[in-house]
Amino acid sequence: KEAVVSTQSTGLAMDCEMVGVGKEGKESELAKVSIVNVYGDVVYNKYVIPRSHVTDYRAHITGLTGKILKEKGVRFKIVQAEVAEMIKDRIVIGHGLSNDFAVLEFSHPRHLIRDTSSFKPFKEISRGNTPSLKNLVKHFLNSEVQAGVHDSVEDARSALLLYRKHRAA
Repeated sequence: KEAVVSTQSTGLAMDCEMVGVGKEGKESELAKVSIVNVYGDVVYNKYVIPRSHVTDYRAHITGLTGKILKEKGVRFKIVQAEVAEMIKDRIVIGHGLSNDFAVLEFSHPRHLIRDTSSFKPFKEISRGNTPSLKNLVKHFLNSEVQAGVHDSVEDARSALLLYRKHRAA
């Protein structure tokens, strides 16, 4: 069991990992959710048992396997309810949060979302296109992220750092 860390801060940063389902694995389904508080402490980190037949674990990106999800996974509805309760009335920080909320199958009030993928000054480095988290971290934090398999905790922390560094700017 993981130590319980207080979630009673204004904001939480979140990142989800997804697996591919359906024909050629092109549809995404939730496989892991990681949430950190404003100090970068992990407050939630759970694997999710896929509800559909997985056709692509996207292991080169996610590092996930069927064995991991079978052994450590929790039912989707449980994770969905826990995450919804945890982020209720809180600012959620992340990168590409629309994708995360799509696989969580719920929405969050727009005024409580801080998405680094749509922050105008960040989009300028990619000529108005959606910048990758990897490029933002390299450019603005002079650091490396996603060098190999993605780590959802590291990605949530990276989005948090970008937000904290530039929210007053």
